[in-house]
Amino acid sequence: MTTGARRRMGVEERRQQLIGVALELFSRRSPDEVSIDEIASAAGISRPLVYHYFPGKLSLYEAALTRASADLAGRFTEPHEGPLGARLLRVMRRFFDFVEDHGPGFSALMRGGPAVGSSRTNALVDSVRQAAYVQILSHLGFDARTESPPARLELVVRSWISLVESTALIWLEGRRIPRGELEVQLVHDFAALAAVGAAHDEEMGDVLRAMVKEEPADSPFTELVARLVALAAPPPVH
Repeated sequence: MTTGARRRMGVEERRQQLIGVALELFSRRSPDEVSIDEIASAAGISRPLVYHYFPGKLSLYEAALTRASADLAGRFTEPHEGPLGARLLRVMRRFFDFVEDHGPGFSALMRGGPAVGSSRTNALVDSVRQAAYVQILSHLGFDARTESPPARLELVVRSWISLVESTALIWLEGRRIPRGELEVQLVHDFAALAAVGAAHDEEMGDVLRAMVKEEPADSPFTELVARLVALAAPPPVH
């Protein structure tokens, strides 16, 4: 049996291959634990050839983070169709798909990993947060690129994004709460933050009323209300 000659990759194709290989390795273990030799072996090339395409591990790590951050930011993109609670739940499911598939890489992206202090890495993390912020605001009827939302709404959305991020990092450490329950809880958290904001601000009251206006009986938002009502009800008399 004969085999064909290995096809020679172009420069950009090889770079993209190395980024993909590095990202796969970083998804399974902390980037601190992955060596250039492992990346070279997984890519089927020599260690010196890796350095031909990337000056060092840091530059390859940042290139992998660039791809990962674009993927993660895209998880917040959701069609403006159907009830808001259901939309946010779909976003959370896609977000946790990424978290589960890229655990160590996600932690490294959010915590800085070996590139801690790198302005490039910090900018990538900020770009993910900003993409999420713009997307969530758009579902509430605000274009963050052309207008300033009410101050309390900005606080609610940015606080929720931080909560989602920190919750995912804590969940990865032990996965003590079932993932599906956590996804629903984070949607409930968004509604709760909005409700607290509405209690202090009329503009937020308008936003909250618009949020829940079209929510069906099986929405995560109405489920939260039912749970709170049940908690507030007096205990049965025996």
